Amino acid sequence: MSVTYRDILSAAERIASGVHRTPVLTSNLLNEIAGCELYFKSEHLQKAGAFKARGAVNAVFALSEEELDRGVATHSSGNHGAALARAASLKGTSAYIVVPSNARKVKQEAIAGYGGEVILCEPTLSAREARLQQVIEETGATFIHPYDSPWIIAGQGTAALELVEQVPGLETLVAPVGGGGMLAGSALVCEQTGVTIFGAEPRGADDTYRSFITGERVTSHVPDTICDGLLTTVGEQNFAIIQRLVSDVLLASDTETVEAMRLVWTRIKQLIEPSSAVALAVILANPEVFAGQKVGVMVTGGNVDLEDLPF
Repeated sequence: MSVTYRDILSAAERIASGVHRTPVLTSNLLNEIAGCELYFKSEHLQKAGAFKARGAVNAVFALSEEELDRGVATHSSGNHGAALARAASLKGTSAYIVVPSNARKVKQEAIAGYGGEVILCEPTLSAREARLQQVIEETGATFIHPYDSPWIIAGQGTAALELVEQVPGLETLVAPVGGGGMLAGSALVCEQTGVTIFGAEPRGADDTYRSFITGERVTSHVPDTICDGLLTTVGEQNFAIIQRLVSDVLLASDTETVEAMRLVWTRIKQLIEPSSAVALAVILANPEVFAGQKVGVMVTGGNVDLEDLPF
């Protein structure tokens, strides 16, 4: 099943009762620093604290009654797990979330807080997938992929759909990329609305950048970055869309990302996580690319562990 712009329009209707239409924030000072007009799509103010609520609600709300009776399952380092647990609770069903043992405490607590069952495993992709398969066999739950699913991609794309409605004349959009659901969904919206789109990625987890440059999807890498929400390898379906529709994937160092995070905290007074700040970081690092434009910045989440601040 391929994803289309029409799927995103349908997703927007399906999820309307289960998510926020998040605000767009601006800052004259940050505009001066960046040399362009910045419009921050504030998904850190979304239900469950991240854009992941959109895809999770879209996927769960599309399930049959029989599937809902069996529950849902996934593996997640945090935000998708919390979003899926919340979406499952809205439909009165169970959520089984396989979580790596090194996941941030604040994200584990969020999953449990929404009624999800946290199932810890070793912090490797193979361990996560093996434990998830065991859970599915034991429970009969439906697997909701964290990012490489048509339902997830369409749901995530609704954030960009809102943004282009909220900011008439938007010229460019920058979105972080890990698994790629947000960037792929946003790219489908941008294709239909004439907006140029860029991906933003940490230098220490640059698999999408390397995939984009070579035309071959990187299927394994060892990430080293503060952006814990962007550690995963880009999904196959997502990369096909990204390769076709995204103008470029830009990189930021962790130092640049932390500085961007600090700017948002101090100038807009918003608590955002590093994985969100990488979008602003690449804009500030590439002023010639964005000069004078109306630029949307996808602020993807705000689930920060206050006991482990980067400054």
